[in-house]
Amino acid sequence: MKAKVHFLGLFNIFSLINSIQMKQYLSQIILILIALSASLLAISMGLMGHHKHISLVTDFYGISQYIPESISNIIAVAAYTVTAVVALLTLKYHNLRVKLGYLLIIIATIPLISLLGSSMWIESLGGFPAIGSGQGIIKYTALLTMGILYTRPRLSIGTKKWLSLMPVMLVLLWIGGMKFTLLEAKGIEELIASSPLMSWMYLYWDVQTTSNLIGLYDLFAVVLLISAVYNSRLVNIAIVAAGAVFVVTQTFLFSWSVAISTETLLSTGGHFLIKDLWFIANLIMFWQLSQQRKKC
Repeated sequence: MKAKVHFLGLFNIFSLINSIQMKQYLSQIILILIALSASLLAISMGLMGHHKHISLVTDFYGISQYIPESISNIIAVAAYTVTAVVALLTLKYHNLRVKLGYLLIIIATIPLISLLGSSMWIESLGGFPAIGSGQGIIKYTALLTMGILYTRPRLSIGTKKWLSLMPVMLVLLWIGGMKFTLLEAKGIEELIASSPLMSWMYLYWDVQTTSNLIGLYDLFAVVLLISAVYNSRLVNIAIVAAGAVFVVTQTFLFSWSVAISTETLLSTGGHFLIKDLWFIANLIMFWQLSQQRKKC
């Protein structure tokens, strides 16, 4: 009997160690995703010398006439570079996590406020985010929530779970909803046609029907994520379903001919795609929090 109790005690200890190691491992993956995306954005924007989306933001704030485009670009490159460096340092020095969080909040908030400008929206479609500008800006919600979670560790588990999922559900709901419009269907046609994972859809359905099916999948993933907040048994399938969207998006970097540039590493289209790494980080955070709730 004593041997059995002793064995169970050792099993519990090993389980605890494994859970701690898994948490650390996943936390490191999140930091690596932040560092990777930030460094790629910094390098490619530096090689571009000017990014048109930065001009949209500076135009909103009314500072374009005071700050040259090249200077605005340098500031953005510096911000992403610092973010990448701090994220990598946080892998070793965990006390930097709060500082990284505030940095993410600043980097995300500046472009997100520009969503108040009309140039980020398609008025004719009732307020859908404009392809390339509004859609790209919305993705900064992923950085914002990660920053909040890093700087507010004492928030309740439930609040943290909703915060981690909010950007994922927002982009799936909003951009997924756009899939039912001809504008978006045409906008993704080149991406889908280039993909070995998705091009087969055009063999069976036309451009609009294919886009509609993708939109339905996005909305289904949102339903699964909401359900997973209340039902822990759905957590894994919800994360896989939603995560598949962003993983497939990363494959476009290699299948879509204009995503990668020999001159600037990533094109503006590549910038749009690489930001989906942030949503993968959000989903990892949600999984961690869901496991924490189970143990409680």
